[in-house]
Amino acid sequence: MKNSAISERKNQSISRGVGMTTQIYADRAENSEIWDVEGRRYIDFSSGIAVVNTGHRHPKVIEAVKAQLDRFTHTCHQVVPYESYVRLAERLNGMLPGKFDKKTIFVTTGAEAVENAIKIARNATGRQAVIAFSGGFHGRTFMGMALTGKVVPYKVGFGAMPADVFHAPFPVALHGVSVADSLAALDKLFKADVDPNRVAAIIVEPVQGEGGFYEAPRDFMTALRKICDQHGILLVADEVQTGFARTGKMFAMDHHDVAPDLTTMAKSLAGGFPLSAVTGRAEIMDAPGPGGLGGTYGGSPIGVAAAHAVLDVIEEEKLCDRANALGARLKQRLESIRDDVPEIVDIRGPGFMNAVEFNDVKKGLPSAEFANAVRLKALDKGLILLTCGVYGNVIRFLSPITIQDGVMTEALDILEGSIRDARAA
Repeated sequence: MKNSAISERKNQSISRGVGMTTQIYADRAENSEIWDVEGRRYIDFSSGIAVVNTGHRHPKVIEAVKAQLDRFTHTCHQVVPYESYVRLAERLNGMLPGKFDKKTIFVTTGAEAVENAIKIARNATGRQAVIAFSGGFHGRTFMGMALTGKVVPYKVGFGAMPADVFHAPFPVALHGVSVADSLAALDKLFKADVDPNRVAAIIVEPVQGEGGFYEAPRDFMTALRKICDQHGILLVADEVQTGFARTGKMFAMDHHDVAPDLTTMAKSLAGGFPLSAVTGRAEIMDAPGPGGLGGTYGGSPIGVAAAHAVLDVIEEEKLCDRANALGARLKQRLESIRDDVPEIVDIRGPGFMNAVEFNDVKKGLPSAEFANAVRLKALDKGLILLTCGVYGNVIRFLSPITIQDGVMTEALDILEGSIRDARAA
């Protein structure tokens, strides 16, 4: 079987709206490695977009899923509930930041978690408006699209977005937007576009994902908390991509001195199985009436079993510490070639949620072309990379945190060689 042959079938049978970064068709995967249908091995620095922080097919995750398969696969928790759902909620309630009582619901996707967080916020406050930030990504459903701060490809051609969604600039010093600028824009928003007493929630990624891996400054997050408290607005942390040891702590909000009122989670929560969650202040989570929240597949027993194993693995294998060590290795390697590659304008990211940003040296502008050249050269050498950012000029690194040391060395060698090759070209 050939990748090219499957690709031709794909073009005939699957909507072109489903974009694909590569034309590698997976046959099997293990930890940080993927083998395609032609037998070629790749090192995976995407993790299915931050889904398998604990690696492809971690033995403990697979064991937990197999055990659950032998008991039952689906009852719908809203019809016939199960204890594992309750126990997972208890675990998340206990580990999310904030010294207050919490409650949790489970749904299926990150977008669904965001949708439910907005539903809960509106119900609890009796308000309608929501504020998000430029560059943020919150999903592909209509509310998710409305909240997302990037038009192409997520909003273009899909018509009118839901009303009462406003955007403020996210502070990115590299692009000339300071914390003071962002806060001033929020103040202007309150004066010109929306009464703060109509705002139900402000939603923010502690580290922007699709937007370019820009970390929210500590003073910015502290200021957001103060603004929310002042106006009775709920602070929602979108931890869909940042959660579960990726940033060197269990959650990215653990890097801050403030706690959100609601947190959305998905991706690596269940190590490759569909599961997402919203956790928040108990009184806020209890605002919707019975039946107002949920979904047929929400809290799948298979996903819940996997999530319990994921949380165990993160603790037992000290993956927060490992994320910090791996991120330091990666950033050190990139810094070592910075003088030789003037296209590199920034190397950043907490823990193992890292990125490198490229500019066109002559024009002094973001260079998506250089970033994509690096990605393609790396792919030719057997390393899967992802680009991101509003300008498409950022490469983000999302290897499994369980990556073997030898494979990590191999990946860093390929990465350096690919950047140097792109520079030479």
